[in-house]
Amino acid sequence: MGSDVGTESPGPPEPDSGILRVFGRQLKRFRLRAGLERAEFGARTGYSASTIAAFEQGRRVPPPRFIDVADGILDAGGVLQEMKEEVARAQYPAFFRDAARLEAEAVELWVYGTLAVPGLLQTEEYMQAVFEMWRPLLDEATVQQRVAARLARQQVFERKPPPLASFVVDESVLRRPLGGVAVMRGQLEQLLLVGAYRNVEIQVMPLDREDNAGVDGPFVVLHRDGAEPVAYLEAQGRSTIVTERTEVRGVVSRYGIIRAQALTPRESLAFIEKSLGDL
Repeated sequence: MGSDVGTESPGPPEPDSGILRVFGRQLKRFRLRAGLERAEFGARTGYSASTIAAFEQGRRVPPPRFIDVADGILDAGGVLQEMKEEVARAQYPAFFRDAARLEAEAVELWVYGTLAVPGLLQTEEYMQAVFEMWRPLLDEATVQQRVAARLARQQVFERKPPPLASFVVDESVLRRPLGGVAVMRGQLEQLLLVGAYRNVEIQVMPLDREDNAGVDGPFVVLHRDGAEPVAYLEAQGRSTIVTERTEVRGVVSRYGIIRAQALTPRESLAFIEKSLGDL
């Protein structure tokens, strides 16, 4: 899966997304009813006329803040806001949208990352670097859209109560300075910050371990209230949500062994702090 729920393959936006077309038509209808030209409406919302056109034509995903502001300016009575959640899901590649919904509903998250820092832990600068190094190259608008989508996912930690989150990150991830030394320094500082949250545990799987139950690659286990856990696997732009009980049970057992083989959370934060000092 690239490396986890969080490093989803950043394919280009899908302009034929149904919800974007529906939202765009409604946005245009309310704008015309309000008697506003695109340029005037854009000035009042902080966007150019061309961006407003892209929103109305379903070619670009409007951010949640724009939807809230637009609903008020256009006196839409909450019609636009009611579509905000579905519009937000359209930010992601089609193969990731179900996983994004499950992640948002999770009360507990277990993430094993081996290729890059898990998306829920990434800084904005690290995200930017990851998306900009994608090949074929992504255009700037797509990069910014993907960064915004990933930042929005991190709001899961702001829920009340927040989910319990466990991350095991391979040491190689901490040694790979994606984006350069300055970006990696900020990323390691972010890991120390988030790792201090009461509901978050970050562990490091050292390279010198002779036993590693995670050699098959990265994965995520998502636990929802009152529902069976599910596993999420992703690789090269293709994903699998695993729901079959026996298979999920195997992934759950694997994660337990991986956690036991990794450094403890306290040892891991000390390891990350030392890695920061080595940069």
